[in-house]
Amino acid sequence: MTTLYGISNCDTVRKARHWLNEQGIDYRFHDLRRDGLDSKMLRGWERQLGWEQLLNRRGTTWRKLPAAVRDSIDGSSALKIMLEQPAIIKRPLLDDHGQLHLGFSTESYRSIFRVKDSA
Repeated sequence: MTTLYGISNCDTVRKARHWLNEQGIDYRFHDLRRDGLDSKMLRGWERQLGWEQLLNRRGTTWRKLPAAVRDSIDGSSALKIMLEQPAIIKRPLLDDHGQLHLGFSTESYRSIFRVKDSA
C-alpha cells in the first residue's frame, strides 16, 4: 500500500496528490494534523531517514520555535517536537510499500513509480 503523509493545506503536498491522481496511482492520504502521528510511526521513519532529514528547518513552525530550542536541537528533542507539532516534518513523506521518500518532484515520482515522461 502507498501512503502519502502530509498536511492538506501544504502546496507541495497538493502537487504530489495532484500528480498521483493524474497518473491513476492508488494511494491513501494521511493528514498528520487530522489523522495524527504516533511515536512508533515516527521512530520507524527516523530509523530509515534520520531525524535530521525529517526535520523541516525551512518552515514557519521551525521559525516560530524559540531560538534556544532551535540552537539546542538533537534527536530526542526533535522527535518530541515532531510529535507535538507534526507540521515541522518535511512533506510530503511518501511510503511506497515500506520505502520512504521525502519531498516531491515530478522527476522523483516518475522514477519511484516508473512512469514514462509523456512529453
